[in-house]
Amino acid sequence: MVGCCLKIKESLSGLTKKEKLVAKYVLQFPHDVPKMSIQELAAASGTSPSSVVRLCKSLGYSGYKEFCRLLTADISANRQDDIVYEDVRPGDSLPSIAKSVVMSNIRAIESSLQILNVDQLEQAVTAICQADRVDFYGVGTSCLVALDAHSKFLRINKHSNVSEDPHVQVLSAATLKKGDVAVIISYSGETRDVLIIADIIKKTSATIIAITKYGKNPLNTQADINLYTYSTENLIRSGAMSSRISQLTIIDILYTAVASNNYGSVKPHLDKSLFAAGRMRSSK
Repeated sequence: MVGCCLKIKESLSGLTKKEKLVAKYVLQFPHDVPKMSIQELAAASGTSPSSVVRLCKSLGYSGYKEFCRLLTADISANRQDDIVYEDVRPGDSLPSIAKSVVMSNIRAIESSLQILNVDQLEQAVTAICQADRVDFYGVGTSCLVALDAHSKFLRINKHSNVSEDPHVQVLSAATLKKGDVAVIISYSGETRDVLIIADIIKKTSATIIAITKYGKNPLNTQADINLYTYSTENLIRSGAMSSRISQLTIIDILYTAVASNNYGSVKPHLDKSLFAAGRMRSSK
């Protein structure tokens, strides 16, 4: 999972002025940068070697050497990160609309996989496996993802809470304790309501798992574990379509990993939920 260029694009808004100059140069000349020394890149971008190092650190790399190595791998892998799927335009044909939506969603999922940090994912799975209670929080479209997560983890008998009511969310957050897990979902990581929730949970010592876009934001700076997603929202598709798809994918990964790690103990609950669902269908 490389995603070097994706990380830069997603992090731009949270970078300092000097870091942005370096980042924009890298995005403009990605093939040239791995051949340059740190001094040459600093001069070409109008910055300093220390600014280059700070950018590498902001992106999660140990230094310039690792950054260049992974940028080279990103390029040689011939990834399609620079393909821009056109937004749906008024009057487009139905086949064109269908293709645009499908391709954009596919890109969001594939790009989220590229920037997924396996170490953070393992920590998230371990925390959920060990927790007595796992709550899910989100606002708007992210709340729909939280509701989906709640229903999935109910299938394996993991005690959790979820609510669409911000006031209930606050009450639920306040009752968490050390050892519990709160999964907070917000693509921007800047939604006021979820930041209030995060602040309350932080005081309970429960573990916070944040699912946000890549790059520094107010939510993931409070989180103990960060899982990142990628989105391709444009004008007509601005209803949080691809961000929702990528968030649901992260939830599916967490659910499947937790169920797999505890298969012996969760199988009876899976069987019960399947039996109950079968009874519901047969009664219609």
